[in-house]
Amino acid sequence: MYHSIVKRIAQNAFEDLSDRHVEPLIEKSAPDLRHTFAGDHALGGTRHSREAFRAWLERLYRLFPELTFTVRDMMVSGPPWNTRLALSWADRGVAADGADYENEGVHVLRLQWGRLVELEAHLDTQHLERTLDRMAAAGIEEAAADPIEETPIDAGGAVAAGPVAAS
Repeated sequence: MYHSIVKRIAQNAFEDLSDRHVEPLIEKSAPDLRHTFAGDHALGGTRHSREAFRAWLERLYRLFPELTFTVRDMMVSGPPWNTRLALSWADRGVAADGADYENEGVHVLRLQWGRLVELEAHLDTQHLERTLDRMAAAGIEEAAADPIEETPIDAGGAVAAGPVAAS
């Protein structure tokens, strides 16, 4: 029963993202959420907070003003205090330069007591990088921006300053 509930929540989250409703996902995320998106490009890197993840999503929607996700398959395992979720997806939309865009990939997530604590995205990054390069060549500066990254909370408990672009 629990795994069915997790699958429904994940499906709803992707529907919300397709509708550009990010707050429900942000609210279900841990304050120190670790979000990793493969590649060395404007959407790549690792973030360590809800705020940085929100900034990343805002950038995603600026670069891809139309983007719809379709969940293809999901697998859930583990108890509520350490739930693992893997899902395959496809996306389709329009890039900021007006060109159609499609990609597919897999997200690997970890939840603790219903809170999203880790999210890793694996997709065709070469295709994404070619799309970002094309947009940058068309004058869309953010497509060539440094990744949104930040330093995680240090061992002494100090929290990093807000999201910063990696150098």
